[in-house]
Amino acid sequence: MRMYNLAFILLINLFSCSGPDPIEAKIYPPLDVSKADSVHRYTNILTGSTTPVQVIGFAHTLIGIPYKYGSIDPAQGFDCSGFITHVFNHFGILVPRTSADFNYVGREVDLKNAKPGDLILFTGTDSTIRKIGHMGIIINQPKEGLKFIHSTSGKAWGVTETPLNTYYMGRYMKTIRIFSKNDR
Repeated sequence: MRMYNLAFILLINLFSCSGPDPIEAKIYPPLDVSKADSVHRYTNILTGSTTPVQVIGFAHTLIGIPYKYGSIDPAQGFDCSGFITHVFNHFGILVPRTSADFNYVGREVDLKNAKPGDLILFTGTDSTIRKIGHMGIIINQPKEGLKFIHSTSGKAWGVTETPLNTYYMGRYMKTIRIFSKNDR
């Protein structure tokens, strides 16, 4: 039942968003976590003609929306992956719904080579549990003092920009590139 509800929600989001032709988008089914590393590796998110600048620009319009666990609805608030889902769905780009599932998309890039539009993945608030549990969108180059935009349940409580500080570096897992335009 949950899979059908997820597919239905994704289809509604797809057809209610502006952006690339829905045929370009790909629906990501829930992962079977018992086989996640060996079988269920997603590689590409199809971004069409959408650019990182467009995604970051739209993400900035959401600053100040409060945090709400499990939500992709701006009227209610966002959790971290709900924020990412909403931003990308705005352009007709379908992405996995949970931060953990982003472990299986994109191409990992070294943090020093990160570019605006790349996604940055962190552990959850307990950094001793080395599983992805939080994420954001990188908004500038590392040489400028890397910052990312995300929805946080921490002090800022909602969509905000945050510098990649010592706290987040302790939780850092990896950076993934989903825009092939960033390889140029």
